Amino acid sequence: MRPFRIRLTFILMFLIGISMLGAGFTMAQLFKDSHIVALEENMSREINVLEGTLQFQDMNAPDAYTYYTGQAEKIAKLTNSRVTFITKDGRVIGDSEKDPLLMDNHSNREEERIAAKEGIGRAIRYSDTLKREMLYVAATVTSEQGFDGYIRLSMGLDAVDKGLNRAWLYMAGGLVLLFIAATLVSYKVASSMTSPLEQITRVARRITDLDYDARVNMKRKDEIGQLAAAINVMADSLQAQLKTIRDNEDLLQSVLDNMTGGILMVSAEGEVALLNRAAEKMLDVDNSDMAGRSFLELKRHYELTRLVEEGLSRKEAIHEERSIYNPGERIIRLDGVPMTQDGSYRGMLFLLQEVTEIRRLEKMRSEFVANVSHELKTPVAAVKGFAETLLGGGVTDEKMARSFLQIIYDENERLNRLIGDILELSKIESKRTPLVCSPVHLSAFFDSMLETMSKVAEKKNISLSAKVPEELFMEGDEDKLRQIFMNLLSNAINYTHEGGSVRVSAVNKQNYDGTESVIFTVSDTGMGIPRKDLPRIFERFYRVDKARSRSSGGTGLGLSIVKHLVELHRGVISVQSNLGIGSSFILELPLLQEEEGV
Repeated sequence: MRPFRIRLTFILMFLIGISMLGAGFTMAQLFKDSHIVALEENMSREINVLEGTLQFQDMNAPDAYTYYTGQAEKIAKLTNSRVTFITKDGRVIGDSEKDPLLMDNHSNREEERIAAKEGIGRAIRYSDTLKREMLYVAATVTSEQGFDGYIRLSMGLDAVDKGLNRAWLYMAGGLVLLFIAATLVSYKVASSMTSPLEQITRVARRITDLDYDARVNMKRKDEIGQLAAAINVMADSLQAQLKTIRDNEDLLQSVLDNMTGGILMVSAEGEVALLNRAAEKMLDVDNSDMAGRSFLELKRHYELTRLVEEGLSRKEAIHEERSIYNPGERIIRLDGVPMTQDGSYRGMLFLLQEVTEIRRLEKMRSEFVANVSHELKTPVAAVKGFAETLLGGGVTDEKMARSFLQIIYDENERLNRLIGDILELSKIESKRTPLVCSPVHLSAFFDSMLETMSKVAEKKNISLSAKVPEELFMEGDEDKLRQIFMNLLSNAINYTHEGGSVRVSAVNKQNYDGTESVIFTVSDTGMGIPRKDLPRIFERFYRVDKARSRSSGGTGLGLSIVKHLVELHRGVISVQSNLGIGSSFILELPLLQEEEGV
């Protein structure tokens, strides 16, 4: 803005200078003209005086040249001007500067011609005789003594030029002082005009640089003040709009970041416009890396990119499921809709939802129904077959009949256990069995458990032992804890060879967050579990040794019930096993249950 202030100052100075020079020239011209007019009037009065006082002589007298030349010289000394006597026909008969006989005829001179018409004539011209600019004033004079012609006075304009030069000198000094004053005034005026504009410009630049707190502090009622007020109103409006936009952006970004489904936006040109956090995690990419790049760079997800490409080309909604591998297999449902704005196609918006767990649960549900059907079908078929045989009278031997009845009874018991376990598992999974917590003395609890299981263990010559601190108590649902460890101990005894051992231990653990928990370990020296089966042993109806499980009367739901009861106690369960050596089930349960879990 400072160059503008300087330019404005120069413009004002230039205009003032031009005005001052114009005024000076005008004044000089007026001074010159007025001075010349004054001289002309003075010379006219002098001619009138001469006409009334001079002793004229006959112009045709022999000594007329001498007489009038002498008179001209005397008058010239008195008037400080050149005096010339001229006849009507233009003949010079007397002159104060030159011999009249050597002078040209003056009938064609401007002043004589004007004087002949108007009585007095004036002219300014260069004198070849005196070699300078002269003012000539001529008047017609008629005398009874025989003079009938013109008396002409002439004066050099040197005095006028000297006066004019002196006036110019004074004027130049005055102009310089006036110019200096005008310069200061111009700079002051320019500053008063540009300073508020500079302030407004600075504020406008700050607003352009997104500093919407900038305001113009100016209290003026002129146009500049109105401009400053308009700038402030604009800044207020922009700040309010920006806040609304930022709030909406933050809200939208929060929604996008917290969505469980992935959002992928692809422009009509095939460039990735947006990836939210869930999509980044699913596809193992970063939005900052992919933004503005082609979706084809997701090439390791071939099936997904093929669907995106198909949606972009068809410009229609698509609903498909595809598997991606990141690192393991994941099933992704892709729902795409075309984006349009003002009737023009802008690209596609895709919603990515991971349905791996849903499909797994659906598969588990399907398998569960199939397993339940199979598990129910086996004892029902056995009961029906043996009952039909007995009803048909095909068995006459009482011992054989009792054997059939025993089988029917056993299968009925197995069917009852299966139905009971299914109902129990259903109640646990539907959270319809709240915990009824109370302090449990673990040492006494396991003594009772081992006493209950001892008869079963004795049949296989399996030793049972427990290592539990006498002072250890924990808070829990004793009935459900009994169900947990009854299942674990039954499995351990069933899958341990004769002469083996089953051990239970419990230790107190201090956690990093200040809470306490109890670590339980149920170990056996049985056949062990293959590594490939370890991830699935807590699934419903999953059996490692199916033949042996059925022969032992297992339903395949015990470990699934155990896992759900442990989680109901806010605990975790894991397993370690080596084939031929044995297995260890490790449970970590909180020492105290939170109030809302009771």
